[in-house]
Amino acid sequence: MSSFKIDTSTAVVFVAVEPKLKVINKQTEEVAVDRETGAKMMTVGLTIADEGEANLYNVSIPETGVPAGLTLGMPVKVVGLKARDWENTFNGEKRFGIAFRAVALVAPSAPAKG
Repeated sequence: MSSFKIDTSTAVVFVAVEPKLKVINKQTEEVAVDRETGAKMMTVGLTIADEGEANLYNVSIPETGVPAGLTLGMPVKVVGLKARDWENTFNGEKRFGIAFRAVALVAPSAPAKG
């Protein structure tokens, strides 16, 4: 399956669903792990608005790339966002879709006190 880089440099991105561990097996509660770093994977719902259109994307991000303190509605920058098509068969039913993954999120700095 192929993957494609997504340019969010002109987009406004907000946290729509707070980060949670990406569970790959609900029965065993097994959590997905990044194959390169071994970090646990998180899923974050992001609203990405650009060119007059806004959509919600569930994005997988290594736990090390998710800053602490993310809250609903918080603007963030997305680092290394990619889309990858997927296909599998589950209980004899063929399923397919697009998975979104990023390297990290960057939250805005706290305002300077003064």
